[in-house]
Amino acid sequence: MDFLEILKSIILGFVEGMTEFAPVSSTGHMIIVDDMWLKTQEFLGESSANTFKVVIQLGSILAVVVVMWKRMLSLIGLYKIEGQRPHHRFNLLHVIVGVIPAGVLGVLLENFIDSYLFGIKTVIIGLFIGAILMIIADKFGPKRPKITSLDDLSYVQSFKIGLFQCLSLWPGFSRSGATISGGVLFGLDHRTASDFTFIMAVPIMAGASGLSLLKHWNEINFGDMGFYVAGFISAFIFALISIKFFLKLISKVKLLPFAIYRILLAIVLAIIVYM
Repeated sequence: MDFLEILKSIILGFVEGMTEFAPVSSTGHMIIVDDMWLKTQEFLGESSANTFKVVIQLGSILAVVVVMWKRMLSLIGLYKIEGQRPHHRFNLLHVIVGVIPAGVLGVLLENFIDSYLFGIKTVIIGLFIGAILMIIADKFGPKRPKITSLDDLSYVQSFKIGLFQCLSLWPGFSRSGATISGGVLFGLDHRTASDFTFIMAVPIMAGASGLSLLKHWNEINFGDMGFYVAGFISAFIFALISIKFFLKLISKVKLLPFAIYRILLAIVLAIIVYM
């Protein structure tokens, strides 16, 4: 590994960490930056490059656990959040119910998604349609949200929001964009919808990353370990920054600015690809 290759790893970790939890699509940005600029598959090989993208997602997952450790421990009864009502408590079942739709659909469609949907053109579509959903959520969501805490969330609402997460299986759509939009449409305020989105991301991303690593384990070149480690650490650090910043920002600006950014990005990409 030379310095330039390690720098590419850090850049991709930066892209992953800064975009994984913002509603702009980390997968879309990774495809854009890597396919159009860094081209890691040229020196890692295609399989190893795809596995690298899985590994650095684990850095982002770890950042969620660190930032939301109290809520994570409360899910399994190891921590009591102050003021939490015993009969209206957000628990592990809420998360399980929320991740089932995307989890099942993701397993069923994994090969199709990997074979046919990872590309700039599909990302452009996902960026644009996802932006429209976010604008609809901001426009037609309740003006006075009924749910301002995770502890007020029902199992049925968790499942309905989980259905929206299925949209994120299309590269470019954005897991957080889809689920936050669904949460807002079902009566959650933007901060609570974001909290739920981040917590749901842990099992769904860990599961997807774990399955992908097992599937491609024999294709990993351990001589590239420095590249993997640098990307993992970079993604972890920048995801920590991104999560804390985003949770403070989302209640103030809501989804519209992110939707505008997505539409502008989709237009620029379309011009590059089709002109």
